[in-house]
Amino acid sequence: MFVTAAAADLYPHEWAVVDVETSGLRASQHRILSVAAITIDRQGREHKEFSTLLDPGCDPGPVHIHGLTSERLRGAPRFEQIAARVAALLEGRVMVAHNAQFDYDFLAREFAAAGIRIPVEQRLCTVALNRRIAPATPDLKLGTLVDHYGVAPQPAHTALGDTRMLAGVLRASLRSAALLAMPLPLVECPPRQSSRYPVRVPKARCAFSNPGPLNDRLVQGMKIAITGETQTPRLELVARAVAAGLNVMNNVSRHTSVLVANDAATDTLKADKAREAGVPVIDEDTFVRLLHQVQPGQPVQDKAPRVPAPRTAPAPAPTKLSGPLAGHRVLVLGGSHERAASAREKIVEFGGAASVNLSKSVTDVLLLDGADQDRRMDRIRTLDVALRTSEWLFGPKTTPAQPAPTATACAILARGHVTDLPGSGRWTISASWAHQSTCDVDVVAFAVDTDQQVATDDDFVFYGAPESPDGTIALSTNGPAEQAVTLDLAALPAAVHKVVIAASIDGPATFGDVGAIEITAASGSMAPAAEAALDAATTERTLILAEVYRREGTWRLRAVGQGYDHGLAELARGHGVDVAD
Repeated sequence: MFVTAAAADLYPHEWAVVDVETSGLRASQHRILSVAAITIDRQGREHKEFSTLLDPGCDPGPVHIHGLTSERLRGAPRFEQIAARVAALLEGRVMVAHNAQFDYDFLAREFAAAGIRIPVEQRLCTVALNRRIAPATPDLKLGTLVDHYGVAPQPAHTALGDTRMLAGVLRASLRSAALLAMPLPLVECPPRQSSRYPVRVPKARCAFSNPGPLNDRLVQGMKIAITGETQTPRLELVARAVAAGLNVMNNVSRHTSVLVANDAATDTLKADKAREAGVPVIDEDTFVRLLHQVQPGQPVQDKAPRVPAPRTAPAPAPTKLSGPLAGHRVLVLGGSHERAASAREKIVEFGGAASVNLSKSVTDVLLLDGADQDRRMDRIRTLDVALRTSEWLFGPKTTPAQPAPTATACAILARGHVTDLPGSGRWTISASWAHQSTCDVDVVAFAVDTDQQVATDDDFVFYGAPESPDGTIALSTNGPAEQAVTLDLAALPAAVHKVVIAASIDGPATFGDVGAIEITAASGSMAPAAEAALDAATTERTLILAEVYRREGTWRLRAVGQGYDHGLAELARGHGVDVAD
């Protein structure tokens, strides 16, 4: 089960394989109940093994899952008592875990509480790694990968048992990645933060629908913005408005009901937008007077449909039920951006799936002009992958000649296509792209109402604020070329009509430089139920990838692929987020 010398040369790291059992799912609220770690050197040899139960000082949570009762944990050490020992195992090694962000967040929180810096500079997620490898498995659960790779089974849902199995999965996964010449999806730690998008006025979500612009009276649900100096302290004024049922926004859009400004001629950004959009403007005294007679509004619950309880419906049928490339996954190499985008579009038209990265699931490689310059070509020639020329798609024949090798249950979506997301549990929308060395790509999400506006800045999830306060939307970074948004569809507030998922480029590059973005939608740890390869044109720096929205009592996914030349700040403002200039 050791990594070969060739694989070790490709991945010269030492590893610390870890697993934690916890009292809940959110590191900000719950605690670690047990922790285990195994260190592995560059040749795949295990050196040290450590595990212990922990006294969390709180209720242990879902005992039916981890079996750790308060009685079993009584007398165990607290985390601060073993923190130094765990730190010694992590120091100088890549931290490896299954769903690594989960384990890292919990460990980072516990180390911080103990007053110790977590000594992790990089982490590797074996889920993200195997999502890139794409083994022929129905899901990417640890037990499934253990069976697939022939790893010796251990007792499940124990930190030490899971860690021993994960060590075997890591070795096998590294061998597969080496065969594909695949860069490891290592994540720098801690994740970078930003204050470009501050939440300036924290407040509860408004419980009323927006009735539109101000006439002569305020109505609950109206979207209110305030600009300039105020006689009443700003936070007090906001608190009074929120208590009256108004929705105080940090930005102005065409959906704003009224702007409060003592100086009607002010040239603030909000005032300029109000004049441009025809938003009524009133002074503070008028606003305070109207606050005494706010009219009842329409509760959001009376307007927004609720999603039914989870059902046992099968995965959605493929968008392309037949076609000469049904069951084929084709990687396009070389060519101009326009030529490669056209090829991927034609692949989907013929019923196939267009891949962005080389994986075990790739059946064909389409070679366009300049493909020989791709660093993956040497490795591709050693694999059992069919090499195709441009005539295969663009020649005189109207369709490729060979039959489909396999069938797929995954819906292949072209730009603009829609599919249902069965049930109402947790869905993960992942985005991946070819590894970039000259720019960063960031995935973000906006939870918007029927007016395409956020209710509060908390509804904007990005790398500086990777989780909504209620935990229903969370962003995870799974490497330099993959990020994912996880949605708890059953728990999303009724006011959220749609979640818009977008990507932006930090720096002068454009999506023409990055190439296609591949998105997938998966329920829990299951294999993807839907996927799409999205190409912007050439100059876009912001790209809306997908929308997850309510429709007739269920949730649907739309592959969008709409690009814009402006940056993320302008996209955020368009959805009502207050962005620092």
